[in-house]
Amino acid sequence: MKIDIGISEKDRESIAKGLSRFLADTYTLYLKTHNFHWNVTGPMFQTLHIMFMDQYNEAWMAVDLIAERIRALGFPAPGSYREFSELSSIKESEGVPKAREMIRALIEGQETVVRTARAILPGVEKAGDQPTLDLLTQRMQIHEKNAWMLRSLLEE
Repeated sequence: MKIDIGISEKDRESIAKGLSRFLADTYTLYLKTHNFHWNVTGPMFQTLHIMFMDQYNEAWMAVDLIAERIRALGFPAPGSYREFSELSSIKESEGVPKAREMIRALIEGQETVVRTARAILPGVEKAGDQPTLDLLTQRMQIHEKNAWMLRSLLEE
């Protein structure tokens, strides 16, 4: 059945493509954070282990919201490692970095997700897609806060 939600098919497709990149970045950051949760060591172990768990759990819930928004716009959501690796701006970490390098990598990942969201905002606003705008605004707020909290761990 044809979708008639007041947003043209062309705009819905453009937004869905942007959200697919956003989903890939979010999923990649989730996976990286979960990996670091498992493998962190050192004097900050307890703090980082718990912080990483909080952040990956929150990201896990977000991937569903993003994928469901893509579906509501009438397009399939990417869902394979291949698709995510092709769409994501976040690069995998090699090996098991030291704790401070994990923090730096996650700051970069959090900020990358925010930049991806910001890049698709103009088209979302132009199309009058308030649900997607709301989703992106909430996600940016969370990722900016996460980046700030992680950055604070690097200060002396």
